[in-house]
Amino acid sequence: MRTLRGIAASRGIAMGPAFQFRRTEHTVERRTVDDPATEWARTEAALERARRQLEEIQVKAAAEAGEDEAAVFEAHILMLEDPDLLATVREEIETHNVNAESALQDAVESYAGALAALDDEYLSARAADVRDVGERVLSILLGTTQSPAANLSQPSIILAHDLTPSDTVLLDKALVRGFCTAEGGATSHTAILARALGLPAVVGIGPAVLDVPDGTTLIVDGNAGTLLVDPDDPTIAACEAEAVRNSAALAGARRHAHEPAITQDGRRVEVAANVGNVELAHSALELGAEGIGLLRTEFLYLERDHLPDEEEQVRAYNAILDIFGELPVILRTLDIGGDKHLPYLQLEPEMNPFLGLRAIRLCLARPELFRPQLRAALRASPGHDLRIMFPMVATVDEVRAARTVLEDCRSELETEGHAVSDAIQVGIMVETPAAALTADLLADSVDFFSIGTNDLSQYTMAADRTNATVADLADAFQPAVLRSVAQVIEAAHSKGKWVGMCGELAGEPLAIPILLGLMLDEFSMNPPAIPLAKQIIRSLTLDEAQEVAEQALAAESPEAIRHLVRETVPAVNF
Repeated sequence: MRTLRGIAASRGIAMGPAFQFRRTEHTVERRTVDDPATEWARTEAALERARRQLEEIQVKAAAEAGEDEAAVFEAHILMLEDPDLLATVREEIETHNVNAESALQDAVESYAGALAALDDEYLSARAADVRDVGERVLSILLGTTQSPAANLSQPSIILAHDLTPSDTVLLDKALVRGFCTAEGGATSHTAILARALGLPAVVGIGPAVLDVPDGTTLIVDGNAGTLLVDPDDPTIAACEAEAVRNSAALAGARRHAHEPAITQDGRRVEVAANVGNVELAHSALELGAEGIGLLRTEFLYLERDHLPDEEEQVRAYNAILDIFGELPVILRTLDIGGDKHLPYLQLEPEMNPFLGLRAIRLCLARPELFRPQLRAALRASPGHDLRIMFPMVATVDEVRAARTVLEDCRSELETEGHAVSDAIQVGIMVETPAAALTADLLADSVDFFSIGTNDLSQYTMAADRTNATVADLADAFQPAVLRSVAQVIEAAHSKGKWVGMCGELAGEPLAIPILLGLMLDEFSMNPPAIPLAKQIIRSLTLDEAQEVAEQALAAESPEAIRHLVRETVPAVNF
């Protein structure tokens, strides 16, 4: 038996035979053509067919994984219309009289290579997307559209160099028990889709995973981030027994999902959901959510070619607020930039968008984005416990400026005769080291904090969370990150303010006892994680959780912290 180690991307344990997911390498011959117009017409037809395919994949992804996860395919569709890329292809065909396949391949690789060479997280990710879309169009032109999984005939563990988001969505879930890849990070689009689809996954294993022969028995452990190759009989038996235990534990958690999360000695915390559309809001409520801790509003902006107007936003927010009635709903204002891009905004290119004009910085700079959203939120507030949260805050001045715009919008609406709730809590996301370090100062200007551990981890550790070579650094279990979390909670409580968390750490079973012990007030997570999170909280006393948290803050590594929780909190071992 061999053990290959990678990055835990999606929880769960699965066993099955190996299936190598290998793409056909396209060999494109550069040919001189007599009729460039025909070649361009072929290109246009292939682009249109690719669009239809992507639209179908987007619908499938939305149904299976949710609108947020499906939004990546809208970006792929927009790439088919990229004017610079299309102009390059057409010029190559018409100027040099070359065939469509060659012109497309050259243009895509040139464009993607230039993006990747910038060594920037957002642009590198976009380079991979450009190649993915280019390969789709090229396959149509070449007539080689058969999936690498066409010969998959039995439930298997998929092994691949990497899987694109479309690969992941199109896999027959009845024949896929889990997957492992040589490359990738825990926060890639593919890993996010795997979690939404409930497929155990380990990524970033390295090239050794590609040498495993088809049919080899494998055990993928998405909790530990390991792949066991050709396990012995005792290991197989242990895996099967654990799978039965896990299934029973999850079923039990589901039965009690609507019960409150109260520790055995009486401390109650709120367990809420991260959602981005009406469908997920319904699902969250069914799974026991006690509110929405993060309403991602980007869904209104990402799947279109123009800004949503105020009336459309009012209708969208009301639809979600009506589902939750009087339960709290925290609306995060537009968080665009970094890995979320709106082509129709025509923003100036940035060498590092993750450190540039994004989120609250962009909104303050572009009032035509900010004011309609704030007005819509305020108009939707009557009769609901709507709260407003600003993302990517770094300074007190930013909070004051944002609150000034909010109050201006309130005054404007009241003058116009619109009803607005009297008391709307206003908070910020703590996802920059600057906000964490000055939490005591920021607390004077807000009603609450919500900690975003995804960005806080990568900014604290100076490590790109999508880069497999440093992804182990961009880990929310890093002592530096957990200590920042502890300091933020302490600073907020000293000023009488409550603290939530909407980063992925909040729904991570191994983190829940630590966060509970640090006195986190609200846990917000993807809806499927809610029942188990509540069960873990109900299994503990506050004293037990505080002891775990104290030991975790004294540990020297993420591995030591995870081991500590596994050894001391039985409820997390499912």
